Amino acid sequence: MIGHENGAAQGERAPAGSGGSVAEQPHSSGVTQSGDPDRAAVPVGPTGPAEDGNGTYTPPSVSRKPLGCLVEIAETLILTIVIFWLIQTFVAQPYRVEQQSMETTLLPDQYVLVDKLTPRFDTYSRGDIVVFNPVIRDGACTNPIEDPNNPPPTPYIKRVIGEPGDEVSLKNGDVYVNGVLIDEPYVHGAPTRPLSGQTSWTVEPDRLFVMGDNRENSTDSRSDQIGEICQVDVIGRAWLRYWPINTLSLLQTPTYPPEVNQNAGQPAETTAP
Repeated sequence: MIGHENGAAQGERAPAGSGGSVAEQPHSSGVTQSGDPDRAAVPVGPTGPAEDGNGTYTPPSVSRKPLGCLVEIAETLILTIVIFWLIQTFVAQPYRVEQQSMETTLLPDQYVLVDKLTPRFDTYSRGDIVVFNPVIRDGACTNPIEDPNNPPPTPYIKRVIGEPGDEVSLKNGDVYVNGVLIDEPYVHGAPTRPLSGQTSWTVEPDRLFVMGDNRENSTDSRSDQIGEICQVDVIGRAWLRYWPINTLSLLQTPTYPPEVNQNAGQPAETTAP
């Protein structure tokens, strides 16, 4: 686009062909370059002075070519897609709840926003609600997935109960972590029963012990089908429920007794099947 600017002196104008502003040099004779002592230099267009009858400079009209507009639109769309992909890959991603395992904290067809950024700098903690891929790994979490040719499974959403090194045990429908009974208001009094013959677990390094809030209808770390999950398989931490709009709220992390962490690594009390 061809631009012009006002000069400091009245009538001073920028040459239309250059797009900048040019200040006149004073002459000792008091006569301007045009030879008229009473007027300033006239901006000149491609074919001569671009003035109307009143001596006012009128810039030439600028037209946009259709191809140029299409290129700008394409660039904007590509940039938007790239930004959207970067956000979903590294920052946050929405997920729809499909199952009933987190009732009544999360209901089917509700949408949550999963934080992928902060877990890169901070470990997952007890009480976090996490979304993860329920894959079975042979041995260490660094080992490849058993059958990499299988399509990726539908992600699960559960709550972290045990961190690496914790002793998690079940007794009379209650959950003990490192020998301490934890208060779980999100289960609304429902008992927590084992899903296999095992009632006590020591969480391995780089793994998490997770359970759904709907303990009567949740396939989680109590089951041999899932077991303790590898942290590398965790997609992120769910922190916001945003749809339906009337359910908009932050997903709060509950508070557990400080003795749970103080007793970490110590044997849990004996539990009955």
